[in-house]
Amino acid sequence: METKYIQISYGQLSLATLFILINVGLSFGLRLGLEQSLVIASLRMAVQLLMVGYILQWVFTLSNPVLIILLALGMTVIAGISSVNRTRRRFTSIYWNNFISLLSGSFLVTGIVVSGILRVQPWYEPQYLIPFLGMVLGNALTGTSLSLDRFMEDLTNRRGEIEALLSLGATRWEAAHQTIKEALRTGMIPTINSMMVMGLVSLPGMMTGQILAGANPTDAIRYQIVIIFAQASGTAIAIIGVIILAFFALFNRNHQLTAPLIQKSPKKAKVKG
Repeated sequence: METKYIQISYGQLSLATLFILINVGLSFGLRLGLEQSLVIASLRMAVQLLMVGYILQWVFTLSNPVLIILLALGMTVIAGISSVNRTRRRFTSIYWNNFISLLSGSFLVTGIVVSGILRVQPWYEPQYLIPFLGMVLGNALTGTSLSLDRFMEDLTNRRGEIEALLSLGATRWEAAHQTIKEALRTGMIPTINSMMVMGLVSLPGMMTGQILAGANPTDAIRYQIVIIFAQASGTAIAIIGVIILAFFALFNRNHQLTAPLIQKSPKKAKVKG
């Protein structure tokens, strides 16, 4: 059966804003105080996506590998900053650690998918590279922010216990391995939970988008399975990388916890104050 792709006009797009107006009305009526945040978030999201759409359309036309790699690096930088901004504490090299971890996990997995599994020619074909990278990065961003936040909070709350272990002769790894384990577990839980109910409770965005665009549902499902496995792997690599780098940043070679490196986020502290 031949499928037809339905284009959405800007008039139809403007009608979709009615959904957000319902949220704004509920917030106003129930005095939740979320009206301004909803409006700002909606405008920001719409502007960002429209800008990305025009940029991708331009990039797809050029198909220049250097430009595509620069765009991918820019996406990774933004993801790293966003990941750190979601945590409640900081240390000196946290932004760099996040960038390196996200870069390693997302680029490695995306490269394997595009070149090894899909065998896209050329490998930098933006139609495949950019969407796959974006989906892996988005998942890894959530994982690294959750795991880092849990790791630093546990180190702060268990500081006395950890320093006691260190003073009794435990190595930095022996003193922190339980904290590292819980941080890694926390970062992976959202991905595992999502996989558990996928297809039964939720229909993934990539699969739904392909079906709406006219793709065969079975083809769309196969693509979705590939990206879910890639997201899980990319998230795991990024989480392990960022926690190990944080571990070495917060514990020195003399097996001491450098607690002064952990600071409250200025943004979070301001909100709480």
